[in-house]
Amino acid sequence: MNATASPATVAVDDTESTDGSSAVRVKLTEIFLSIQGESSTVGWPTVFVRLTGCPLRCQYCDTAYAFHGGEWFTIDTVLKRVAAHGVGHVCVTGGEPLAQKSCIPLLSALCNAGYQVSLETSGAIDIGKVDSRVSRVVDVKTPGSGEVQRNRLADLARLRHDEQIKFVICSREDFDWARDLVLGRGLHRQCTVFFSPSFHQVEARDLAQWIIDEHLPVRLQVQLHKYLWGDTPGR
Repeated sequence: MNATASPATVAVDDTESTDGSSAVRVKLTEIFLSIQGESSTVGWPTVFVRLTGCPLRCQYCDTAYAFHGGEWFTIDTVLKRVAAHGVGHVCVTGGEPLAQKSCIPLLSALCNAGYQVSLETSGAIDIGKVDSRVSRVVDVKTPGSGEVQRNRLADLARLRHDEQIKFVICSREDFDWARDLVLGRGLHRQCTVFFSPSFHQVEARDLAQWIIDEHLPVRLQVQLHKYLWGDTPGR
């Protein structure tokens, strides 16, 4: 999941509304403003809402600090904190955000507030209940992740043309596996497919050459935020 830039400091009125729906709570690790480093909205100033907890343990995870801890907030408070940053793009991420059932009403509330909302999810949890206004970015787990058995591959058929699938490539073997899955299922005809090199495991230049050599209909993706701020937790 996406790493972060330094969170902006903003003053927020945390007074809760009396609307019963706003009493639904989510457990958050952080809310911060940064540049989107991945997906089709790369480069946009984006508010990241990072939910706490994840049932997976991918060996390349760069947000393990979100596995535990966190604080509870009502959806109403989350909306106020997001609004204080003053931008139109919001990314709900983790950990694995869908591990919390209250992620679903949070996503809908953000859409209702007029934001362009994306969801970064592992693909290990049902995506069928996610609001149709949300752009789902599914991180299919390669063998090198250590969590390939958690993939719900049948769910990929639910993705729309404007949504995305991401493969983090840890080795040439991962590339071959992902290539065969993309071509075998025609994923490139369904939505945008990204191949991203695992930081410190595969060089972006090598992955680019593999894609070129195979004439593979996927997009190379590098983690822009790591080129800007490095591989530092919490940035």
